[in-house]
Amino acid sequence: MTPLAMPPVAIGPLAPVLIVLGAAGLVLLLDLLPRPVGRELIATVALAGLVGALLATLARWGKPGRAFQDMLVLDDFALFANVVICYAAALVVMLSIDYLGRNGPETGEYYALVLFSTGGMMLLAAAGDLIVLFLALELMSLSLYVLAGLFKRELAASEASMKYFILGAFATSFLLYGIALIYGATGTTNLDRIAAAAAGRAHDPLLVIGLGLLLVGFGFKISSVPFHMWAPDVYQGAPTSVTALIATGSKAAALAALIRVLVTALRGSQPDWAVLLWVVAAITMTVGNVVAIAQSNLKRLLAYSSIAHVGYMLIGVVAGGSAGPGAVLFYLLTYAFTTAGAFGVLTLCERAQAEAVEVGDYAGLARRHPVLAAALGLFLLSLVGIPPLAGFVGKFYLFAAAVRAGYLWLAVIGVVNSALAAYYYLRVVVFMYMREPEGAGARLVPSFAGGLALAIALIGIVLLGVIPAPFADLAQAAVAPLLR
Repeated sequence: MTPLAMPPVAIGPLAPVLIVLGAAGLVLLLDLLPRPVGRELIATVALAGLVGALLATLARWGKPGRAFQDMLVLDDFALFANVVICYAAALVVMLSIDYLGRNGPETGEYYALVLFSTGGMMLLAAAGDLIVLFLALELMSLSLYVLAGLFKRELAASEASMKYFILGAFATSFLLYGIALIYGATGTTNLDRIAAAAAGRAHDPLLVIGLGLLLVGFGFKISSVPFHMWAPDVYQGAPTSVTALIATGSKAAALAALIRVLVTALRGSQPDWAVLLWVVAAITMTVGNVVAIAQSNLKRLLAYSSIAHVGYMLIGVVAGGSAGPGAVLFYLLTYAFTTAGAFGVLTLCERAQAEAVEVGDYAGLARRHPVLAAALGLFLLSLVGIPPLAGFVGKFYLFAAAVRAGYLWLAVIGVVNSALAAYYYLRVVVFMYMREPEGAGARLVPSFAGGLALAIALIGIVLLGVIPAPFADLAQAAVAPLLR
């Protein structure tokens, strides 16, 4: 008998993902023990898995690797995305420890699902094949669907989970159909081979339609207009810690995958998708900011804010070259710290034994809890883009990349929208510092882990705003492998 030849499997490129998935399996085992295990131990194991994945990612910087016949590509681009994803997930785990104890079930399945979704995000950023991209997207999405409805007694959570699932499945069908058409046009699902097969065939009808369907699927995952309708309801109904993960980690992974597909596989079709994304970016940032003005619920306000920020990031995708995607990577890092911090403040506040999520709940917060009010104010000012915070530098790099690439009017629309956004962000600051609460206002719920997460996020937005150059240079260098 001829011995069965096993293909070589490179473990190195898989190490960060394997650490996260291994921690998820360990969390499930701890949760199954006959004697109850405290939520602090389970959360510590989950956090240790994320820190281990982050360290493994940093250890592999500058050492690109491929696995499974180039289906998984762990280059510097994927490594930078992993850093953003791991930071976001770690902050979410820290915010969840006391938040779950007050508001929901203290089970290990929550942390396991967070880790599984994080593993999917990391695989999504490193996918070198459309099949792996689809599988990673489903691993991430299915975990998030369950997490959104984790608070089973809350009708809003169940509604959010169902809407997220139904619309997500609908968008996934578009993505899968687009993959099928691209395979039909090129005969492969490998991104590098698609680029070679599509050279000189940019206007092939199958390829163009497949690209359009792919953009529909990605548009849902990043919540760009007109595929944003799920975001406000899901952000409002899901547990606040889960909302933070959806707003940061899933967006970072989906945008990283979108950039890899467009820059690596469909570079020859750039004139087509750049025009389309120009329009989508302008409409997305405008709709997000205009509708956010009318919101009184902070979670819905931040949902429309996140839609607007997707519009800003699409400016970098349109700009192309190394400057545009590099600016997007840097912006994702600043956005992860800022948004996780803003939602983190919400997890630490309650009013009348319930979450404080209305803008009016934060009236007079500066007098009762000045440090917490200052933290939320800084996060909101960073989202506006006020120097010297990270949000200002991130927007500067995005708009500068657009101007250098010749997209002056798109940069102008971005600047105008940034000024428009100042109204609804500063309205919250005005309530905290210049209004008196009607009744008992929001109060702080002490949490050491939550406070530590907010401190890390604050340090992040200040550091990235004051000393941005090293991180921006790393983001630019991370894009280089895609342009070869």
